[in-house]
Amino acid sequence: MERKTFTANSGNVAYWVDVSAGTGAPWLVFLPGLTADHTLFDNQMSYFSGKTRCLVWDAPAHGESRPYPLDFTMDDYARILNGILETESIDHPVLVGQSLGGYVSQAFIDLYPGKAAGFVSIDSAPLKRKYYPTWEVKFLRHTKGMYMSIPWAILKPWGARGAASTDQGRANMRSFMNGYTKREYCNLAAHGYRMLADAIEDERAYDINCPALLLCGEKDHAGDVRPFNRKWTAGEGIPLVWVPSAGHNSNVDAPEFVNAQIESFVEGLGL
Repeated sequence: MERKTFTANSGNVAYWVDVSAGTGAPWLVFLPGLTADHTLFDNQMSYFSGKTRCLVWDAPAHGESRPYPLDFTMDDYARILNGILETESIDHPVLVGQSLGGYVSQAFIDLYPGKAAGFVSIDSAPLKRKYYPTWEVKFLRHTKGMYMSIPWAILKPWGARGAASTDQGRANMRSFMNGYTKREYCNLAAHGYRMLADAIEDERAYDINCPALLLCGEKDHAGDVRPFNRKWTAGEGIPLVWVPSAGHNSNVDAPEFVNAQIESFVEGLGL
């Protein structure tokens, strides 16, 4: 796996590629969730090495893509991702987005219709405004005070327990949080939620114009992710698979199950 850097307008974005599968193999592009870094997808990168070509990033202001000012929108993320894909000559990738990564995938599909060969959502939710009550969108804009009011020594284990149901999943989440100061973490989380609220209120009329699959942990207690996935599959007709005994970071809690679902999905695309 090779580490690379893409220079965006406001800073440098780190990403990693594995092309050991060789020319002609499909591309999987892994997009971690808010405050997480590329190691969220370590189990997937290792499993698919030699089977598909793979790319994973640290989103701007995350992990090794720092320092990076909190001046970006969801569409900015999608445009930066497109710049990386063009730099790597990646055509028609399968986007695999966990939580925030699922929103970024949808923004990409909206801005660049026809570019994605497929989309796998992991513990994410739709971006269409019709799925969200007004109070929830307003709440997304006012999370910083809540986070800042919680002592860091309590916020870190609380965040780990809230994101994962297994020891390995919680350890992975703690590793992300330990890489930030409390203020840095709270500022990033609050900006991410405001960015999501802005993206929802853009009143996108897009449809997911590629094959898609929704994966959601049976024990995902992050907000209303499970109810949103029920609404999403009912409203858009996208297949939904529940990940047994997994929390919000279900690809870390149940990597074998998630890997098998992704692999079956990609095989069905006939790439």
